[in-house]
Amino acid sequence: MAIYRDEAVVLKTVKLGEADRIITLLTRDHGKVRAVAKGVRRTRSRFGARLEPFMRADLLLAQGRSLDVVSQAASIATYADAISADYDLYSNGGVILETADKLVATEHEPARAQYLLLVSALASLASHAHDPHAISASYVMRSLALAGWRPRLDSCLVCARRDRLDYCSVAGGGTMCSGDHTTDAIKVDPGSLDQFRALCSGDWGRLDGGALNPLTARLVEKWGEYYLERPIRSLRLLDS
Repeated sequence: MAIYRDEAVVLKTVKLGEADRIITLLTRDHGKVRAVAKGVRRTRSRFGARLEPFMRADLLLAQGRSLDVVSQAASIATYADAISADYDLYSNGGVILETADKLVATEHEPARAQYLLLVSALASLASHAHDPHAISASYVMRSLALAGWRPRLDSCLVCARRDRLDYCSVAGGGTMCSGDHTTDAIKVDPGSLDQFRALCSGDWGRLDGGALNPLTARLVEKWGEYYLERPIRSLRLLDS
């Protein structure tokens, strides 16, 4: 059984048997990994608290046939402490973890850029660096951009004009002018479109100091649902 070491963020956990858990991880060098943490639910577990959602840990894992096995775990960053203590942080953190889990579908396929973006988002959330909703929304858009679904927001998708960009088509992949928009396109106001652009680029100078417009939040939800081909349930709960 091959042994490997990697750092990872815990995305989710599922109970297994009386004392074990299946841990879903996004690792720095091995991509998405599902592993068994044996005895982790026992009171005297050596690393139970280090393998909770939002935790970032240095892990020693053994490759298995269907699931790997966690042999050792050492904490790198305890994002869970701050995030779990605040409802807004926790609910927006749920959006981030769910998006990462759904976006990186293939196991053991390196996704270092996605891992680094995830770590940055969780660190920002835990340190109250920006508005929690803006952090999670920006993460959704930037993670999808890394996967190849970056919206075109500087010109009309139909005629390429750069003014009168009053509509945004999720299915089309970006903005459309008022003269050439398709029936599926959503009418957008300049403020909401500006926020949407800032989320996609991580422009915190434009995002800080105000809450996200409802239309901006709707665009993020629609974009995520369309390109992931399934709803982000945590995001729906956040917007309800």
